[in-house]
Amino acid sequence: MKVKSELEEFKLADGSSAMDLAEKKNLRESHQALAAVVNGEMCDLSAPLKGGDDVKLLDFSSPEGKEVFWHTSAHVLAQAVLRLWPDAQPTIGPPIEKGFYYDFANLEISEEDFGKIEKEIKKILSEGLKPDRHVFKGKKEALAEFGNNPFKKELIESFEEGSLLTAYRQGEFFDLCRGPHLPTLGKIKAFKLLKTSGAYWRGNAENEMLTRIYGISFPSREEMKEFLRLLEEAKKRDHRLIGAKLDLFSFKEEAPAMPFFHPNGMAVWDHLVDYWKELHLENGYEIIKTPQLMTKELWELSGHWEHYWENMFTVEIDKERTYAIKPMNCPGCMIYYKSKTHSYREFPLKVAEFGHVHRKEPSGALNGLFRVQSFHQDDAHLFMQPEQIKEEILSVLALVKQIYETFGLTYTFELSTRPDKSIGTDEDWEIATAGLKEALDEWGESYKINEGDGAFYGPKIDLHVHDALGRRWQCGTVQLDMSLPERFELEYKDRDGTLKRPIMIHRAIFGSIERFLGILIEHFAGKFPFWMSPMPIRIIP
Repeated sequence: MKVKSELEEFKLADGSSAMDLAEKKNLRESHQALAAVVNGEMCDLSAPLKGGDDVKLLDFSSPEGKEVFWHTSAHVLAQAVLRLWPDAQPTIGPPIEKGFYYDFANLEISEEDFGKIEKEIKKILSEGLKPDRHVFKGKKEALAEFGNNPFKKELIESFEEGSLLTAYRQGEFFDLCRGPHLPTLGKIKAFKLLKTSGAYWRGNAENEMLTRIYGISFPSREEMKEFLRLLEEAKKRDHRLIGAKLDLFSFKEEAPAMPFFHPNGMAVWDHLVDYWKELHLENGYEIIKTPQLMTKELWELSGHWEHYWENMFTVEIDKERTYAIKPMNCPGCMIYYKSKTHSYREFPLKVAEFGHVHRKEPSGALNGLFRVQSFHQDDAHLFMQPEQIKEEILSVLALVKQIYETFGLTYTFELSTRPDKSIGTDEDWEIATAGLKEALDEWGESYKINEGDGAFYGPKIDLHVHDALGRRWQCGTVQLDMSLPERFELEYKDRDGTLKRPIMIHRAIFGSIERFLGILIEHFAGKFPFWMSPMPIRIIP
Protein backbone atom coordinates (compact mmCIF):
# COMPACT_ATOMS: atom_id res chain seq x y z
CA MET A 1 0.00 0.00 0.00
CA LYS A 2 1.02 3.65 -0.50
CA VAL A 3 0.75 6.47 2.04
CA LYS A 4 1.67 10.14 1.88
CA SER A 5 3.87 11.98 4.35
CA GLU A 6 4.95 15.60 3.94
CA LEU A 7 4.30 15.63 0.17
CA GLU A 8 6.23 12.38 -0.37
CA GLU A 9 4.73 8.98 -1.19
CA PHE A 10 5.92 5.82 0.57
CA LYS A 11 5.22 2.17 -0.22
CA LEU A 12 4.56 0.01 2.84
CA ALA A 13 3.40 -3.53 3.47
CA ASP A 14 -0.31 -3.96 4.23
CA GLY A 15 -1.03 -3.53 7.93
CA SER A 16 2.01 -1.32 8.50
CA SER A 17 1.93 1.27 11.28
CA ALA A 18 3.07 4.86 11.62
CA MET A 19 6.23 3.52 13.29
CA ASP A 20 6.93 1.43 10.18
CA LEU A 21 6.63 4.63 8.15
CA ALA A 22 9.09 6.38 10.48
CA GLU A 23 11.61 3.56 9.99
CA LYS A 24 11.04 3.67 6.24
CA LYS A 25 11.76 7.40 6.10
CA ASN A 26 15.07 7.27 7.99
CA LEU A 27 16.72 6.18 11.22
CA ARG A 28 16.53 9.66 12.75
CA GLU A 29 12.76 9.82 12.18
CA SER A 30 12.23 6.47 13.89
CA HIS A 31 14.24 7.53 16.96
CA GLN A 32 12.59 10.94 17.32
CA ALA A 33 9.01 10.09 16.33
CA LEU A 34 6.60 10.24 19.29
CA ALA A 35 3.16 9.94 17.69
CA ALA A 36 1.44 10.67 14.39
CA VAL A 37 -1.34 12.66 12.81
CA VAL A 38 -3.22 10.47 10.32
CA ASN A 39 -5.72 12.24 8.08
CA GLY A 40 -5.90 15.06 10.62
CA GLU A 41 -6.37 12.83 13.70
CA MET A 42 -3.66 12.31 16.32
CA CYS A 43 -2.87 8.67 17.05
CA ASP A 44 -0.25 6.32 18.50
CA LEU A 45 2.70 5.26 16.37
CA SER A 46 1.37 1.69 16.63
CA ALA A 47 -1.88 2.63 14.86
CA PRO A 48 -2.32 0.65 11.60
CA LEU A 49 -2.33 2.64 8.36
CA LYS A 50 -4.45 2.23 5.24
CA GLY A 51 -3.60 2.90 1.64
CA GLY A 52 -3.97 6.58 0.77
CA ASP A 53 -3.52 7.81 4.35
CA ASP A 54 -1.89 11.21 4.83
CA VAL A 55 0.56 10.87 7.73
CA LYS A 56 2.50 13.47 9.67
CA LEU A 57 5.04 12.17 12.17
CA LEU A 58 5.33 14.17 15.40
CA ASP A 59 8.53 14.80 17.32
CA PHE A 60 9.25 16.97 20.35
CA SER A 61 9.83 20.08 18.24
CA SER A 62 6.10 20.31 17.41
CA PRO A 63 3.39 21.51 19.83
CA GLU A 64 1.47 18.27 19.24
CA GLY A 65 4.58 16.21 19.96
CA LYS A 66 5.14 18.03 23.24
CA GLU A 67 1.48 17.44 24.11
CA VAL A 68 1.88 13.66 23.70
CA PHE A 69 5.22 13.63 25.52
CA TRP A 70 3.87 15.53 28.52
CA HIS A 71 0.59 13.59 28.58
CA THR A 72 2.51 10.32 28.94
CA SER A 73 4.71 11.96 31.58
CA ALA A 74 1.57 12.81 33.59
CA HIS A 75 0.70 9.10 33.58
CA VAL A 76 4.20 8.28 34.85
CA LEU A 77 3.72 10.78 37.68
CA ALA A 78 0.37 9.21 38.62
CA GLN A 79 1.88 5.71 38.52
CA ALA A 80 4.66 6.78 40.90
CA VAL A 81 2.26 8.49 43.31
CA LEU A 82 0.00 5.42 43.45
CA ARG A 83 2.96 3.14 44.16
CA LEU A 84 3.86 5.33 47.14
CA TRP A 85 0.32 6.25 48.25
CA PRO A 86 -1.97 3.38 47.14
CA ASP A 87 -5.06 4.99 48.69
CA ALA A 88 -4.76 8.15 46.58
CA GLN A 89 -7.42 8.53 43.88
CA PRO A 90 -6.23 9.70 40.45
CA THR A 91 -8.58 12.08 38.63
CA ILE A 92 -7.18 13.79 35.52
CA GLY A 93 -3.67 14.60 34.29
CA PRO A 94 -3.44 16.70 31.12
CA PRO A 95 -0.50 18.28 29.33
CA ILE A 96 -0.30 22.07 29.61
CA GLU A 97 1.70 24.70 27.75
CA LYS A 98 4.89 23.99 29.71
CA GLY A 99 4.71 20.49 31.12
CA PHE A 100 1.79 18.75 32.79
CA TYR A 101 -0.03 18.16 36.05
CA TYR A 102 -2.03 15.40 37.70
CA ASP A 103 -4.81 15.92 40.26
CA PHE A 104 -5.37 13.47 43.12
CA ALA A 105 -8.04 13.03 45.78
CA ASN A 106 -7.22 11.57 49.20
CA LEU A 107 -3.61 12.72 48.99
CA GLU A 108 -1.74 15.10 51.28
CA ILE A 109 1.84 15.83 50.28
CA SER A 110 4.28 18.73 50.18
CA GLU A 111 7.28 19.58 48.02
CA GLU A 112 9.41 17.77 50.61
CA ASP A 113 7.94 14.55 49.17
CA PHE A 114 9.18 15.33 45.65
CA GLY A 115 12.50 13.55 46.17
CA LYS A 116 10.97 10.14 46.81
CA ILE A 117 8.39 10.61 44.03
CA GLU A 118 11.14 11.48 41.54
CA LYS A 119 13.13 8.44 42.72
CA GLU A 120 10.11 6.23 41.98
CA ILE A 121 9.65 7.93 38.60
CA LYS A 122 13.27 7.19 37.72
CA LYS A 123 12.65 3.54 38.59
CA ILE A 124 9.52 3.40 36.39
CA LEU A 125 11.39 4.94 33.45
CA SER A 126 14.04 2.21 33.74
CA GLU A 127 11.50 -0.63 33.54
CA GLY A 128 11.09 -0.54 29.76
CA LEU A 129 7.31 -0.06 29.93
CA LYS A 130 5.30 0.59 26.78
CA PRO A 131 1.86 2.29 27.00
CA ASP A 132 -0.78 -0.02 25.55
CA ARG A 133 -4.18 1.19 24.34
CA HIS A 134 -7.40 -0.60 25.34
CA VAL A 135 -10.76 0.10 23.70
CA PHE A 136 -13.82 -0.55 25.88
CA LYS A 137 -16.85 -2.24 24.37
CA GLY A 138 -19.07 0.37 26.01
CA LYS A 139 -19.73 2.44 29.12
CA LYS A 140 -20.66 -0.69 31.09
CA GLU A 141 -17.21 -2.23 30.67
CA ALA A 142 -15.50 1.08 31.46
CA LEU A 143 -17.59 1.50 34.62
CA ALA A 144 -16.75 -2.04 35.70
CA GLU A 145 -13.08 -1.07 35.55
CA PHE A 146 -13.23 2.44 37.02
CA GLY A 147 -16.57 2.53 38.85
CA ASN A 148 -14.93 2.56 42.28
CA ASN A 149 -13.29 5.89 41.47
CA PRO A 150 -16.07 8.54 41.67
CA PHE A 151 -14.12 10.97 39.50
CA LYS A 152 -13.52 8.49 36.68
CA LYS A 153 -17.12 7.33 37.05
CA GLU A 154 -18.38 10.89 36.55
CA LEU A 155 -16.25 11.27 33.43
CA ILE A 156 -17.47 7.99 31.94
CA GLU A 157 -21.12 8.79 32.66
CA SER A 158 -20.74 12.14 30.89
CA PHE A 159 -20.13 10.33 27.58
CA GLU A 160 -23.06 9.53 25.33
CA GLU A 161 -23.86 5.84 24.84
CA GLY A 162 -21.87 4.54 21.89
CA SER A 163 -18.98 6.98 22.38
CA LEU A 164 -15.46 5.65 21.98
CA LEU A 165 -13.96 5.03 25.43
CA THR A 166 -10.31 4.08 25.76
CA ALA A 167 -7.71 3.54 28.48
CA TYR A 168 -3.95 3.05 28.54
CA ARG A 169 -1.91 0.55 30.54
CA GLN A 170 1.77 0.81 31.46
CA GLY A 171 2.79 -1.93 33.85
CA GLU A 172 0.28 -2.10 36.71
CA PHE A 173 -1.03 1.42 36.00
CA PHE A 174 -4.27 1.61 34.00
CA ASP A 175 -5.91 4.97 33.31
CA LEU A 176 -8.97 6.20 31.45
CA CYS A 177 -7.53 8.25 28.60
CA ARG A 178 -8.11 9.09 24.96
CA GLY A 179 -4.36 9.25 24.16
CA PRO A 180 -2.24 9.15 22.13
CA HIS A 181 0.88 8.24 24.12
CA LEU A 182 4.57 7.60 23.60
CA PRO A 183 5.54 4.21 22.14
CA THR A 184 7.84 3.63 25.13
CA LEU A 185 8.59 5.39 28.41
CA GLY A 186 12.25 5.17 27.45
CA LYS A 187 11.74 8.31 25.35
CA ILE A 188 11.64 10.32 28.60
CA LYS A 189 15.23 11.14 29.59
CA ALA A 190 14.72 13.96 32.11
CA PHE A 191 11.88 14.47 34.59
CA LYS A 192 11.34 17.04 37.36
CA LEU A 193 8.47 17.94 39.67
CA LEU A 194 7.92 21.68 39.97
CA LYS A 195 5.25 22.50 42.54
CA THR A 196 2.06 21.37 44.23
CA SER A 197 -1.16 23.25 44.87
CA GLY A 198 -4.84 22.79 45.57
CA ALA A 199 -7.36 22.61 42.73
CA TYR A 200 -11.11 22.08 42.67
CA TRP A 201 -12.46 19.10 40.74
CA ARG A 202 -13.36 20.34 37.24
CA GLY A 203 -12.49 23.91 38.30
CA ASN A 204 -15.71 24.31 40.29
CA ALA A 205 -15.32 25.80 43.79
CA GLU A 206 -18.37 23.82 44.92
CA ASN A 207 -16.56 20.54 44.23
CA GLU A 208 -13.94 18.69 46.25
CA MET A 209 -10.49 20.23 46.66
CA LEU A 210 -7.80 18.04 45.10
CA THR A 211 -4.01 17.93 45.31
CA ARG A 212 -2.36 19.01 42.07
CA ILE A 213 1.25 18.16 41.25
CA TYR A 214 3.00 19.98 38.37
CA GLY A 215 5.94 18.56 36.46
CA ILE A 216 8.11 18.93 33.38
CA SER A 217 10.00 16.39 31.27
CA PHE A 218 12.22 16.33 28.19
CA PRO A 219 13.74 13.87 25.73
CA SER A 220 17.26 15.04 26.71
CA ARG A 221 19.08 16.23 29.83
CA GLU A 222 20.37 19.25 27.91
CA GLU A 223 16.83 20.51 27.32
CA MET A 224 16.04 20.11 31.02
CA LYS A 225 19.18 22.04 31.93
CA GLU A 226 18.16 24.93 29.66
CA PHE A 227 14.61 24.91 31.03
CA LEU A 228 15.89 25.13 34.61
CA ARG A 229 18.24 27.97 33.63
CA LEU A 230 15.32 29.94 32.19
CA LEU A 231 13.24 29.11 35.27
CA GLU A 232 15.91 30.63 37.52
CA GLU A 233 16.15 33.67 35.24
CA ALA A 234 12.36 34.08 35.41
CA LYS A 235 12.56 34.11 39.23
CA LYS A 236 15.13 36.93 39.06
CA ARG A 237 12.82 38.84 36.70
CA ASP A 238 9.70 38.44 38.85
CA HIS A 239 7.80 41.68 38.27
CA ARG A 240 6.73 41.79 41.91
CA LEU A 241 10.37 41.94 43.06
CA ILE A 242 11.45 44.40 40.37
CA GLY A 243 8.32 46.49 40.93
CA ALA A 244 9.27 46.91 44.59
CA LYS A 245 12.94 47.56 43.79
CA LEU A 246 12.09 50.28 41.24
CA ASP A 247 9.24 51.63 43.41
CA LEU A 248 6.68 51.14 40.62
CA PHE A 249 3.64 49.73 42.45
CA SER A 250 2.44 47.99 45.58
CA PHE A 251 -0.52 46.03 46.92
CA LYS A 252 -2.28 46.74 50.23
CA GLU A 253 -4.73 44.81 52.39
CA GLU A 254 -7.17 47.71 52.20
CA ALA A 255 -7.72 47.00 48.48
CA PRO A 256 -7.06 43.29 47.78
CA ALA A 257 -5.57 42.61 44.33
CA MET A 258 -5.98 46.26 43.32
CA PRO A 259 -2.57 47.84 42.62
CA PHE A 260 -1.37 51.18 43.94
CA PHE A 261 0.86 52.83 41.33
CA HIS A 262 3.69 54.98 42.70
CA PRO A 263 5.21 58.01 40.88
CA ASN A 264 7.78 55.85 39.05
CA GLY A 265 5.05 53.43 38.03
CA MET A 266 2.84 56.26 36.83
CA ALA A 267 5.68 57.57 34.68
CA VAL A 268 5.84 54.22 32.86
CA TRP A 269 2.02 54.03 32.81
CA ASP A 270 1.67 57.49 31.25
CA HIS A 271 4.21 56.66 28.53
CA LEU A 272 2.20 53.53 27.62
CA VAL A 273 -1.14 55.35 27.62
CA ASP A 274 0.20 58.32 25.62
CA TYR A 275 1.69 55.93 23.04
CA TRP A 276 -1.63 54.07 22.83
CA LYS A 277 -3.66 57.27 22.37
CA GLU A 278 -1.30 58.67 19.74
CA LEU A 279 -1.42 55.48 17.66
CA HIS A 280 -5.20 55.20 17.85
CA LEU A 281 -5.81 58.80 16.85
CA GLU A 282 -3.38 58.36 13.93
CA ASN A 283 -5.39 55.29 12.85
CA GLY A 284 -8.76 57.03 12.83
CA TYR A 285 -10.18 55.90 16.17
CA GLU A 286 -12.52 57.97 18.31
CA ILE A 287 -11.56 57.78 21.99
CA ILE A 288 -14.36 57.74 24.56
CA LYS A 289 -14.84 57.23 28.29
CA THR A 290 -17.88 55.49 29.77
CA PRO A 291 -19.11 55.28 33.40
CA GLN A 292 -17.84 52.62 35.78
CA LEU A 293 -21.13 52.21 37.61
CA MET A 294 -24.18 51.22 35.54
CA THR A 295 -27.57 49.69 36.28
CA LYS A 296 -28.37 46.02 36.69
CA GLU A 297 -30.83 46.36 33.78
CA LEU A 298 -27.97 47.23 31.42
CA TRP A 299 -26.04 44.12 32.42
CA GLU A 300 -29.16 42.00 32.00
CA LEU A 301 -29.56 43.37 28.49
CA SER A 302 -25.92 42.67 27.61
CA GLY A 303 -26.10 39.12 29.00
CA HIS A 304 -23.39 39.68 31.60
CA TRP A 305 -25.79 39.44 34.52
CA GLU A 306 -26.87 35.96 33.47
CA HIS A 307 -23.42 34.61 32.67
CA TYR A 308 -21.01 36.70 34.74
CA TRP A 309 -22.76 38.17 37.80
CA GLU A 310 -20.70 36.12 40.28
CA ASN A 311 -17.60 37.98 39.07
CA MET A 312 -19.19 41.44 39.32
CA PHE A 313 -19.01 43.96 42.16
CA THR A 314 -22.51 45.29 42.87
CA VAL A 315 -24.03 48.03 45.03
CA GLU A 316 -27.55 49.12 45.99
CA ILE A 317 -28.38 52.83 46.00
CA ASP A 318 -31.25 54.00 48.24
CA LYS A 319 -32.36 50.35 48.42
CA GLU A 320 -34.24 50.96 45.18
CA ARG A 321 -31.87 50.09 42.38
CA THR A 322 -28.96 47.71 41.93
CA TYR A 323 -25.86 48.87 40.10
CA ALA A 324 -22.72 47.01 39.03
CA ILE A 325 -19.17 48.22 38.56
CA LYS A 326 -18.39 47.32 34.98
CA PRO A 327 -16.37 44.13 34.44
CA MET A 328 -16.12 44.92 30.71
CA ASN A 329 -16.25 48.03 28.56
CA CYS A 330 -18.47 46.72 25.76
CA PRO A 331 -22.00 47.65 26.98
CA GLY A 332 -20.95 51.26 27.60
CA CYS A 333 -19.75 51.53 24.02
CA MET A 334 -23.08 50.15 22.78
CA ILE A 335 -24.89 52.95 24.64
CA TYR A 336 -22.51 55.49 23.11
CA TYR A 337 -23.23 54.12 19.62
CA LYS A 338 -26.98 54.43 20.22
CA SER A 339 -26.66 58.05 21.36
CA LYS A 340 -26.98 59.19 17.73
CA THR A 341 -28.07 57.91 14.34
CA HIS A 342 -25.54 56.40 11.95
CA SER A 343 -25.10 56.07 8.21
CA TYR A 344 -23.07 53.64 6.12
CA ARG A 345 -21.00 56.70 5.12
CA GLU A 346 -19.44 56.76 8.61
CA PHE A 347 -18.20 53.19 8.35
CA PRO A 348 -15.86 51.89 9.44
CA LEU A 349 -16.59 53.66 12.73
CA LYS A 350 -13.77 52.90 15.17
CA VAL A 351 -14.37 53.63 18.86
CA ALA A 352 -11.69 53.00 21.51
CA GLU A 353 -11.72 53.20 25.29
CA PHE A 354 -9.02 52.82 27.89
CA GLY A 355 -11.57 51.66 30.44
CA HIS A 356 -11.23 50.86 34.13
CA VAL A 357 -12.91 47.53 34.97
CA HIS A 358 -13.31 45.37 38.07
CA ARG A 359 -13.76 41.61 38.33
CA LYS A 360 -14.00 39.34 41.36
CA GLU A 361 -11.33 36.66 41.16
CA PRO A 362 -10.68 33.60 43.35
CA SER A 363 -7.93 34.43 45.85
CA GLY A 364 -5.87 31.46 44.70
CA ALA A 365 -5.78 32.81 41.14
CA LEU A 366 -4.41 36.25 42.06
CA ASN A 367 -0.82 36.84 40.97
CA GLY A 368 0.77 40.30 41.16
CA LEU A 369 -0.13 42.41 38.12
CA PHE A 370 -0.83 39.27 36.08
CA ARG A 371 -4.18 38.62 37.79
CA VAL A 372 -5.85 41.50 39.63
CA GLN A 373 -9.40 42.59 40.48
CA SER A 374 -9.03 46.18 39.25
CA PHE A 375 -7.44 46.87 35.86
CA HIS A 376 -7.64 48.90 32.67
CA GLN A 377 -8.45 47.35 29.31
CA ASP A 378 -7.72 48.86 25.90
CA ASP A 379 -10.96 47.86 24.21
CA ALA A 380 -12.06 49.07 20.81
CA HIS A 381 -15.24 48.39 18.84
CA LEU A 382 -15.26 48.75 15.07
CA PHE A 383 -18.64 49.06 13.34
CA MET A 384 -18.86 48.25 9.64
CA GLN A 385 -20.66 46.56 6.76
CA PRO A 386 -20.01 42.87 5.92
CA GLU A 387 -17.81 43.66 2.91
CA GLN A 388 -15.44 45.67 5.14
CA ILE A 389 -14.58 42.82 7.53
CA LYS A 390 -11.36 41.64 5.88
CA GLU A 391 -9.95 45.13 5.36
CA GLU A 392 -10.62 46.14 8.96
CA ILE A 393 -9.19 42.91 10.39
CA LEU A 394 -6.03 43.61 8.38
CA SER A 395 -5.88 47.14 9.78
CA VAL A 396 -6.17 45.75 13.31
CA LEU A 397 -3.41 43.18 12.65
CA ALA A 398 -1.17 45.96 11.33
CA LEU A 399 -1.73 47.90 14.56
CA VAL A 400 -1.02 44.75 16.60
CA LYS A 401 2.26 44.25 14.73
CA GLN A 402 3.31 47.87 15.25
CA ILE A 403 2.57 47.83 18.99
CA TYR A 404 4.09 44.46 19.86
CA GLU A 405 7.23 45.02 17.78
CA THR A 406 7.75 48.39 19.49
CA PHE A 407 8.43 46.42 22.67
CA GLY A 408 10.51 43.70 20.99
CA LEU A 409 7.79 41.10 21.47
CA THR A 410 7.23 38.41 18.86
CA TYR A 411 3.67 37.18 18.42
CA THR A 412 1.50 34.40 17.04
CA PHE A 413 -2.17 34.16 16.09
CA GLU A 414 -4.81 31.50 16.76
CA LEU A 415 -8.17 31.41 14.95
CA SER A 416 -10.97 29.98 17.10
CA THR A 417 -14.12 28.82 15.30
CA ARG A 418 -17.77 28.17 16.18
CA PRO A 419 -18.38 26.24 19.42
CA ASP A 420 -21.19 23.73 19.91
CA LYS A 421 -23.27 26.29 21.81
CA SER A 422 -23.54 29.54 19.90
CA ILE A 423 -25.92 32.25 18.76
CA GLY A 424 -26.45 33.50 15.22
CA THR A 425 -27.30 31.81 11.96
CA ASP A 426 -25.08 29.46 9.99
CA GLU A 427 -24.74 32.19 7.37
CA ASP A 428 -23.61 34.73 9.98
CA TRP A 429 -20.92 32.36 11.23
CA GLU A 430 -19.74 31.46 7.74
CA ILE A 431 -19.38 35.14 6.79
CA ALA A 432 -17.64 36.04 10.04
CA THR A 433 -15.24 33.07 10.06
CA ALA A 434 -14.42 33.49 6.37
CA GLY A 435 -13.67 37.18 6.97
CA LEU A 436 -11.20 36.38 9.74
CA LYS A 437 -9.60 33.52 7.81
CA GLU A 438 -9.23 35.52 4.59
CA ALA A 439 -7.60 38.34 6.53
CA LEU A 440 -5.15 35.97 8.24
CA ASP A 441 -4.35 34.25 4.93
CA GLU A 442 -3.69 37.61 3.28
CA TRP A 443 -1.62 38.72 6.26
CA GLY A 444 0.71 35.88 5.32
CA GLU A 445 1.94 34.62 8.70
CA SER A 446 1.23 31.10 9.93
CA TYR A 447 -1.59 30.65 12.41
CA LYS A 448 -3.22 27.83 14.32
CA ILE A 449 -6.93 26.94 14.04
CA ASN A 450 -8.72 25.98 17.26
CA GLU A 451 -11.88 24.26 16.06
CA GLY A 452 -14.89 24.97 18.27
CA ASP A 453 -13.00 27.27 20.64
CA GLY A 454 -14.60 30.56 19.60
CA ALA A 455 -16.85 32.67 21.81
CA PHE A 456 -20.56 31.82 21.80
CA TYR A 457 -21.23 35.11 20.01
CA GLY A 458 -18.61 34.90 17.27
CA PRO A 459 -15.25 33.60 16.00
CA LYS A 460 -12.07 35.23 17.27
CA ILE A 461 -8.35 35.64 16.76
CA ASP A 462 -6.31 35.25 19.96
CA LEU A 463 -3.07 37.23 20.07
CA HIS A 464 -0.12 35.63 21.89
CA VAL A 465 3.15 37.43 22.60
CA HIS A 466 6.49 35.73 23.32
CA ASP A 467 8.88 37.42 25.72
CA ALA A 468 12.68 37.42 26.08
CA LEU A 469 12.55 34.09 27.96
CA GLY A 470 10.43 32.44 25.27
CA ARG A 471 7.30 32.38 27.43
CA ARG A 472 3.94 32.77 25.69
CA TRP A 473 1.31 35.16 27.00
CA GLN A 474 -2.18 35.72 25.67
CA CYS A 475 -2.73 39.46 25.66
CA GLY A 476 -5.12 40.61 23.00
CA THR A 477 -8.05 39.31 21.03
CA VAL A 478 -9.91 40.20 17.85
CA GLN A 479 -13.54 39.04 17.93
CA LEU A 480 -16.49 39.30 15.60
CA ASP A 481 -19.37 39.91 18.01
CA MET A 482 -22.79 38.98 16.64
CA SER A 483 -24.51 39.21 20.03
CA LEU A 484 -24.30 42.79 21.31
CA PRO A 485 -25.45 44.55 18.11
CA GLU A 486 -28.54 42.33 18.22
CA ARG A 487 -29.16 42.69 21.96
CA PHE A 488 -28.82 46.48 21.84
CA GLU A 489 -30.66 46.76 18.51
CA LEU A 490 -27.86 48.76 16.91
CA GLU A 491 -28.71 50.18 13.49
CA TYR A 492 -27.36 52.22 10.62
CA LYS A 493 -28.97 53.59 7.48
CA ASP A 494 -27.76 51.80 4.34
CA ARG A 495 -27.45 53.18 0.80
CA ASP A 496 -31.04 52.24 -0.02
CA GLY A 497 -32.37 54.00 3.08
CA THR A 498 -33.16 50.79 5.01
CA LEU A 499 -32.03 50.26 8.60
CA LYS A 500 -29.58 47.40 9.12
CA ARG A 501 -27.49 45.86 11.89
CA PRO A 502 -23.80 46.74 11.74
CA ILE A 503 -21.08 44.13 11.86
CA MET A 504 -18.99 44.71 14.99
CA ILE A 505 -15.38 43.78 15.69
CA HIS A 506 -14.32 43.87 19.34
CA ARG A 507 -10.57 43.99 19.90
CA ALA A 508 -7.98 44.54 22.61
CA ILE A 509 -4.21 44.65 22.04
CA PHE A 510 -2.63 45.22 25.45
CA GLY A 511 -5.56 43.41 27.05
CA SER A 512 -5.11 44.42 30.67
CA ILE A 513 -2.50 47.19 30.81
CA GLU A 514 -1.58 46.09 34.34
CA ARG A 515 -0.87 42.58 33.07
CA PHE A 516 0.93 43.91 29.99
CA LEU A 517 3.10 46.10 32.22
CA GLY A 518 3.94 43.04 34.34
CA ILE A 519 4.98 41.20 31.17
CA LEU A 520 7.14 44.14 30.06
CA ILE A 521 8.85 44.39 33.46
CA GLU A 522 9.90 40.73 33.20
CA HIS A 523 10.65 40.97 29.46
CA PHE A 524 13.04 43.89 30.01
CA ALA A 525 14.15 42.72 33.49
CA GLY A 526 13.23 46.22 34.68
CA LYS A 527 15.56 47.89 32.16
CA PHE A 528 12.91 49.74 30.16
CA PRO A 529 13.58 51.35 26.79
CA PHE A 530 14.75 54.96 27.12
CA TRP A 531 11.41 56.43 25.98
CA MET A 532 9.35 54.71 28.69
CA SER A 533 11.84 54.62 31.55
CA PRO A 534 10.72 56.32 34.78
CA MET A 535 14.21 57.84 35.05
CA PRO A 536 15.87 57.89 31.62
CA ILE A 537 18.65 60.25 32.72
CA ARG A 538 20.31 60.89 36.06
CA ILE A 539 22.88 63.65 36.53
CA ILE A 540 25.74 62.56 38.78
CA PRO A 541 27.54 65.47 40.45
